[in-house]
Amino acid sequence: MGDHRSLFLLPLLAAPLAACIPASAPPHRAVAPAPTPTPTPGYAPLPPAERVTGGDIRPTWTLQPVVPNAQRVEASIHIVSRGQSIQEISEITGAGVEAIRIENASSTPFRLVPGQRLRIPAGLYHRVGAGETGIGIAQAYGVDWGEIVTLNALTEPYILRIDQRLKLPNAARAQTPQQVDIAARAAAFNLDIDDIATGSQPALAENRAPAAASAAPRGAITTAIAPPAAFSGRFRWPLDGRVIAKFGPLAPGKVNDGINIAVAAGTPIHAAADGVVAYAGDQIGVYGGLILIDHGGGWVSAYGHAQQLDVRRGQAVKAGAVIGRAGATGQVQSPQLHFQLRRNRLPIDPLRQLPAR
Repeated sequence: MGDHRSLFLLPLLAAPLAACIPASAPPHRAVAPAPTPTPTPGYAPLPPAERVTGGDIRPTWTLQPVVPNAQRVEASIHIVSRGQSIQEISEITGAGVEAIRIENASSTPFRLVPGQRLRIPAGLYHRVGAGETGIGIAQAYGVDWGEIVTLNALTEPYILRIDQRLKLPNAARAQTPQQVDIAARAAAFNLDIDDIATGSQPALAENRAPAAASAAPRGAITTAIAPPAAFSGRFRWPLDGRVIAKFGPLAPGKVNDGINIAVAAGTPIHAAADGVVAYAGDQIGVYGGLILIDHGGGWVSAYGHAQQLDVRRGQAVKAGAVIGRAGATGQVQSPQLHFQLRRNRLPIDPLRQLPAR
């Protein structure tokens, strides 16, 4: 993921992810929601009592408190014994499995030979606890989640495992709960779309499978969620409207990682393709109400500035299903939808993937 430009701002973005990148953030606008549409087959919207509108968009994903437990490991050489696994060597040395593989230029599966000399990389390693998330761990040490991903060569679906040892950046320093809380309240941790997509899955036991998506979750899903098995590669427009900001540079030092579509407040937002809701909430300030859908195959779509969310994390949705209502939440001054497509964490120009108009 590379090193961030600022706290929790990824290097893949040439500037902060801001829809139309306005100069200031206006207050949320309270707009009456439009009538509920007929549900798409195989998809169940939230009941009216559970829908979230206006400035009261509650997140469907939250941080698990992380207790810093990192230990420093000195560089050394480990001689492989007969029958030893890379996991056992990680336990013995305190270094992470991924870091050992990287240090020894090996790929999965890691084949060991008795008598083999393994270089154990020095560093500070955090042992993952139950339910901890990547961005929660990064927050606990005051570092960027993207740096942790790079140091440990983490890949999709970015599900951490209990007792996994993550190598931390050199700048990592254990933060007190008070420091973490103050930083969060001061918006020092400006999470972005890639942080949420890659770092919000709660850690699972090694032998436990992620939860399967559901068309109608009965409650918030707080465990890791299994991504879709495959993706057709076809997207549809999330709504009709005029494109007011295209993908790419907008001004010196400002880049749009998606497109912005002007619409009336309350316009239904449709899922661009089949997938699983990876996030629905407003913890990324510039976007206000935001929905992320994992489509499988490394593809993720994002829908920002929603005034109403009709889906929750872990919900399976079909292409065309209404997932929310467009609005002017976040840092925009008029109703619109900020729409992004990402593949393997890289922003992709939506206009190259959507049907021509």
